Amino acid sequence: MLMLTPTAIEVVRSITSGGGIPDEAGLRIFSGEGAETLQIAVAAGPADDDKVLAAEGSRVFLDQQAAAFLDDKVLDAGIDTNGQSTFVVATQGDVAPGTDPAP
Repeated sequence: MLMLTPTAIEVVRSITSGGGIPDEAGLRIFSGEGAETLQIAVAAGPADDDKVLAAEGSRVFLDQQAAAFLDDKVLDAGIDTNGQSTFVVATQGDVAPGTDPAP
């Protein structure tokens, strides 16, 4: 199952909360046009077949292909000096010590 680091949880929660965004919203990760491409978007709720991950007030929705690809991965995030968020995917076990990924 995809795991999220505490930083990723915070960034997802930040992106999916705020004015005009429903409480049920989440970050949706889905397969793009090519089988090797993943895309992300804020979604009001999961699609019918999405897998839903919830951790500490953040919600991530994964379509079937994304869920299969990310099954043994960790989602981490960073925020640059301009306040822009960047997501990084690593294989579980490759995460830096002390990041404590959450399922």
